Amino acid sequence: MAGTATRYPSDEKRCVCSMGNSTSRLYSVLAKTLSSGAVSQHQDCLEQLDSAQLDPIDPKELLEECQIVLQKRPPRFQRNFVNLKKNTASNHRPIRVMQWNILAQALGEGKDNFVQCPMEALKWEERKCLILEEILAYKPDILCLQEVDHYFDTFEPLLSRLGYQCTFFPKPWSPCLDVEHNNGPDGCAMFFLKERFELVSSANIRLTAMKLKTNQVAIAQTLKCHETGRLFCIAVTHLKARTGWERFRSAQGCDLLQNLKSITQGAKIPLIVCGDFNAEPTEEVYREFSNSSLNLNSAYKLLSPDGQSEPPYTTWKIRPSGECRHTLDYIWYSQHALNVTSALGLLTEEQIGPNRLPSFNYPSDHLSLLQHILTRIEILTALHELQGFTTL
Repeated sequence: MAGTATRYPSDEKRCVCSMGNSTSRLYSVLAKTLSSGAVSQHQDCLEQLDSAQLDPIDPKELLEECQIVLQKRPPRFQRNFVNLKKNTASNHRPIRVMQWNILAQALGEGKDNFVQCPMEALKWEERKCLILEEILAYKPDILCLQEVDHYFDTFEPLLSRLGYQCTFFPKPWSPCLDVEHNNGPDGCAMFFLKERFELVSSANIRLTAMKLKTNQVAIAQTLKCHETGRLFCIAVTHLKARTGWERFRSAQGCDLLQNLKSITQGAKIPLIVCGDFNAEPTEEVYREFSNSSLNLNSAYKLLSPDGQSEPPYTTWKIRPSGECRHTLDYIWYSQHALNVTSALGLLTEEQIGPNRLPSFNYPSDHLSLLQHILTRIEILTALHELQGFTTL
């Protein structure tokens, strides 16, 4: 239901988690990440928060601590999962994949100029907790992020203690570095739960266009599922922004596809690609992914009545030049090897509100995307079992 609160509604519950009780140790760790500053402070932060030497974090306790910080903000809107496939019973849990451009802090405060968003709503001390609250609420098995400029002092220290293996690849010439008091370069980050997957191989890819190295990057990792023993590849990327750079994005997309063909051995290994492509479905780079020999499909098309149309928007903001509502974010998957069983519904226009994104309710100008994915062989096996056939 729109507007459903997901934070604790009563002061009584908040008092249980006050800074003076048993969760104060956890709160102090969270507080250290809130006060981080420029690049020069990274090493100090890493020394304080060496994840290998710190105890695991209970995600429920961390969520409670975030909710304490956010208690003066409006509650986070509840988004419901939409079931997309019937008769997909399986002995194995689906893989929950989350894609999100979280908005680099330096860009949000110093470059993007969201004219309807108060600067107070962009305070890192609170905005960071909004981001963490979204992640903790949906508990992804794999998390793919773009515009991450607080990796070393926030996301790696905290998510590693939640059981994730973490990888970060910054842009070579991040625009964040042009902002005074920045926190270092932004880039792509990938996180996967070590209890579910084993890392087989990892590649940091600096994308090329017209045979030239560009400022855009990707991470591609081959993982082995502990439950099934099967391999799959997961990739995250962020292509060049702005109107007029369509051919450039197309070239970057072609380069990424070539790299992924090699990594997946020509689509023998199932593939999931998450990213902010900065491209509408009408652009050439979208068609290249749709028509690739990797046999990819865009997962969020499955939310449309005909299964052929992308959502009307994945980002919605107001800048001095006017209102910008676009579909730029995608989760691509190998449709010959994988099935999307459900997807997280998007925020409605009413929920987003007239001032658009970001806001006191929502920390980024992009919506998070979330999918449940099963391998086709698992689905076929489950159906055979239901019908009394011998399994493959």
